[in-house]
Amino acid sequence: MSIQHPIGQSARNNDFMIGYLEALSLVERLHRLLLDVIKDEFERVGALEINAVQALLLFNIGDNEVTAGELKSRGYYQGSNVSYNLKKLVEMGYMHHQRCEIDRRSVRVRLTEKGRNIRDVVADLFERHADGLRDKGVLGQDGISEITGSLKRMERYWTDQIRYIY
Repeated sequence: MSIQHPIGQSARNNDFMIGYLEALSLVERLHRLLLDVIKDEFERVGALEINAVQALLLFNIGDNEVTAGELKSRGYYQGSNVSYNLKKLVEMGYMHHQRCEIDRRSVRVRLTEKGRNIRDVVADLFERHADGLRDKGVLGQDGISEITGSLKRMERYWTDQIRYIY
């Protein structure tokens, strides 16, 4: 037995689905483009040993001291290869690492001065972008608030799907 939809209901559902898929595609493209923008900035300033994912990780950690597990739980890092990137950043001198006194299996990391310099390059880049978006009328305060609010609601929805469905 199939459920009958009122006339136009299927078209509205289809329009929403098309919009949802377009939004998903846009979020993915924007993330990849952000990494390209960061990579371009590091090429411009001659910092070639660090990649965009690592630079973004340093930016997100900022002045905090965290464990690898906290990187994901705090939303600083979404990738599956966090241990690899942390190891590389420590080897290249961008981060300090230290075993926790209480749980010797856990390692806490924080930025070195070299890591803080990279964080500052990314922060300056983002500040220039924010100024440009606002000054050129691409996006104002209301627009950024609306986008941020919508994305946070999607994040909560997806998080609930992971926690409660599976």
